[in-house]
Amino acid sequence: QKKYKRPITGKCLTSITEIKTSIRSHCLPVISARIERKTQRTAKKWSAGVSALPSRPLQECELPHALEPPQWVLGLPGPEHPCPLTPEVRWGRCGAARASRQSRKGARAGTEHGCVLGGGGRAGRRGEPPGFAQGAGIRQQLPGSRVRGSCPGGGPRQGASSARPASHLGSLGRAQNVKQLYALVCETQRYSAVLDAVIANAGLLRAEKKLRPHLAKVLVYDLLLGKGFRGRGGRWKPLLERHQARLKAELARLKVRQGVSRNEDLLEVGSKPGSASQVPRFVRVNILKTCAEDAIDYFKRQGFSYQGRASSLNDIRALKGKCFLLDPLLPELLVFPAQTDLHNHPLYQAGHLILQDKASCLPAMLLAPPPGSHVIDACAAPGNKTSHLAALLKNQGKIFAFDQDAKRLASMATLLARAGVSCCELAEQDFLAVSPSDQRYCQVQYILLDPSCSGSGMPSRQLEEPKSCTPSPERLRALAAFQQRALSHALTFPALRRLVYSTCSVCQEENEDVVRAALQQSPGAFRLAPVLPSWPHRGLSAFPGAEHCLRASPETTLTGGFFIAVLERVEEPSSGSQAKAAASELTPSPAPKGKKRRRKAAAAPGT
Repeated sequence: QKKYKRPITGKCLTSITEIKTSIRSHCLPVISARIERKTQRTAKKWSAGVSALPSRPLQECELPHALEPPQWVLGLPGPEHPCPLTPEVRWGRCGAARASRQSRKGARAGTEHGCVLGGGGRAGRRGEPPGFAQGAGIRQQLPGSRVRGSCPGGGPRQGASSARPASHLGSLGRAQNVKQLYALVCETQRYSAVLDAVIANAGLLRAEKKLRPHLAKVLVYDLLLGKGFRGRGGRWKPLLERHQARLKAELARLKVRQGVSRNEDLLEVGSKPGSASQVPRFVRVNILKTCAEDAIDYFKRQGFSYQGRASSLNDIRALKGKCFLLDPLLPELLVFPAQTDLHNHPLYQAGHLILQDKASCLPAMLLAPPPGSHVIDACAAPGNKTSHLAALLKNQGKIFAFDQDAKRLASMATLLARAGVSCCELAEQDFLAVSPSDQRYCQVQYILLDPSCSGSGMPSRQLEEPKSCTPSPERLRALAAFQQRALSHALTFPALRRLVYSTCSVCQEENEDVVRAALQQSPGAFRLAPVLPSWPHRGLSAFPGAEHCLRASPETTLTGGFFIAVLERVEEPSSGSQAKAAASELTPSPAPKGKKRRRKAAAAPGT
């Protein structure tokens, strides 16, 4: 009654049933009428935008994804939301009013929980289903309107109203500034230990009880190490300005204690340029759809400068700006500076390019299955190595890919379809449960085994937790036991000729120790193949022959941390050669010639 300024009834209601009946008869028609008017206005905007399109047929690349209106605008029940044109809409007991309150509540919750990096926006409006205004990672643009930003990470956007920005970053949460937001988060993470020390010594969190630790870290980085607020800051700007002198003094004291003069020198070894944070951007050209020459020409037309094939790691370290190189080892691998972002590049979205680290490209290259072969990818998801195998096979042959996770397998199927892979058979199955005697795998001669590992060599893991990259001993033992079982099981396939074992771990327990245990279980059947003799980083000296294994690291190879071992079956002598050798041993020596026999016979009577 207070909400809609209309008396519900003239008499006193005494029962709950009468109250509910009166609300249904008076309030719901008002709500439905408002929803219908809102829907009609929105539909008019869509029709006006569609009529303004050019009369010529649009090319596929020109069709915007937001051209089709949402299902609820057309009055159709969509896959996610029911049709909101009827009183049966269940956004809550009070329909759209409840949805609007939930949106405002979500905005306040997002501000309180640190989701303030998303910039200004609007809360959900009446007549829109929950999630439309927030975006849920997908932004749809009405003709004549501008796109609102969304919180990075693909989650629901929970920003405050546009009249009062919820973030000190201003417009950084919008789509066009997502690169700046990404850079801010990455740089804050790099200086995490430094910022923690400065904030603790300055007593910032003790003085400001409402300031969250993660938000304080971003704000202090922007104030001391970044470009400053520069007109941004909102309600946090005066708070930080009150402590600015103390924070700067603590940063200066920290430099004096460390004996350094630059902010960069305060970084730990794992976060300094040239290590995990400065691994270049490697891009593999998908030869199922294009070739390296065409990809290079495309980048050159976009303003990139091609520097030719790299001759050393120093050439890669010197990459800056819009320059790129061709990798000296892999002919289809392009190298860009570390800050290059190609996730929105049309060639990547069309499957012509695959963002894959160089170390991750080595297993398929070293396995080298010829076209027409049968290959097993034992732990296949997310699918980059599988697509590389298909490219080497030229889609001729068969790849059996196994993984237990249904969600990862579904995303892998999408990746392979985008890459044009047609020779792969996916199976949601544990590789340890696959029978080597199954007739489907009787022709499998090549196996790529990249089992679950600690991930201690991944650059992102090193940046997130530079002090705790090494997992606990208990977890290492459990992972190593699984990896050893998987490797021993893979070596039992009867037709196997070559196997590549790889991990993105730098721990000896998951690498050299696993390979040594597997070789000891099948003595004389397999050996470590000597590969890439010029590779600078070799395996640890854990057992004789471990130098044939390969290791990779940001410091020595400018890649992520990786381990690779190539095992090949020891060739046994063929049955034909064995029969010839046995016959030669059993055959008696030839008889002496006739002259010698006659001489012996003539000399015999005289003796």
